[in-house]
Amino acid sequence: MSLEKILAIAGKPGLYALKVQTRSGFVAESLIDGKKITVGLRSNVSLLSEISIYTDSSEVPLGQVMKTIAEKEDNGPALSHKEDKEKQEAYFKEILPDYDQDRVYPSDIKKILNWYNMLQAQGLVSKDMAVKAAPAEAAAAATEE
Repeated sequence: MSLEKILAIAGKPGLYALKVQTRSGFVAESLIDGKKITVGLRSNVSLLSEISIYTDSSEVPLGQVMKTIAEKEDNGPALSHKEDKEKQEAYFKEILPDYDQDRVYPSDIKKILNWYNMLQAQGLVSKDMAVKAAPAEAAAAATEE
């Protein structure tokens, strides 16, 4: 499974896999405990495949950041999200050296590390995973054709 069907739901801990769409929303399964929940259309939901990280020059898709972490860790777990802020920022600087420090907050880094470790434990991220291109890169590729 790629990040295309992985969700972060506001107010709910962890990540969820999209299972079934219904008339009033959808059913999602927790990656932590496997419990299924019904999510209404009014809930604030983010697809991980649609999230990008700001850099000084552009935006990098979250999938690319996850793949870079997997390459650095040889598909193993990343630094814990429970480490102190300075260690997390130094680690993230190794992963994405030009991340925009004004727009990527320590809480974002913590969340990315936590998400990576959850997905890695489930075998859903690896250094061989396919990554969706960033919107700017996709537009540039389309104009070149």
